Amino acid sequence: MSNSSNSSSDFMPDGGATAVITHRVQIDKHPEYENWLQQIVPVCQASAGYLDWHIVRPISGVSETYTVIIRFDTETHLREWMGSSARAELIEKVRPVVAGDEFFISSGLDFWFSPAGAKAKPPIRWKQYLVTWSAIYPLVLFTPLVVLPVLRVTGLPPNRYVDMLFVTGTVVALMVYIVMPRYTNLIKRWLFT
Repeated sequence: MSNSSNSSSDFMPDGGATAVITHRVQIDKHPEYENWLQQIVPVCQASAGYLDWHIVRPISGVSETYTVIIRFDTETHLREWMGSSARAELIEKVRPVVAGDEFFISSGLDFWFSPAGAKAKPPIRWKQYLVTWSAIYPLVLFTPLVVLPVLRVTGLPPNRYVDMLFVTGTVVALMVYIVMPRYTNLIKRWLFT
């Protein structure tokens, strides 16, 4: 929808790239938007360099915004998808149900550090490093204390690889959906100065 994007200036070649897209969907148009997602996802997945796609849906009565996170293997492939005629046609189809659209293209973990609306440049790398490390450390310490007993209660026998699959999956989910959005908002004055 938006033909321009904000991007960090320090992309690493072939280091992967992420697009974070926000769509404000009209209150009574969520079913139409969900149908549209069913059309655009397979087209995106067929694009060169596609890695994965995550959709964070709005919470009823709290938000009308969908956040779509798309990862590609390179910035070039991601920009090819974002500028493709196939995507442009599908974007035209959804215009009547979407009240607004913004996207931000980034490398690495920058999308965790993008202020609301992605109008500012992500913070410098050493601050991103410290914030990410300080968030992950307690999660890595305490998540196994909760996850492993739950796995044993369900009857799953101890297995280092399976245990780590569940522990790391929980850590990543907590980082993406709970910890980082709140943590970066809490320290935003320091982070973006």
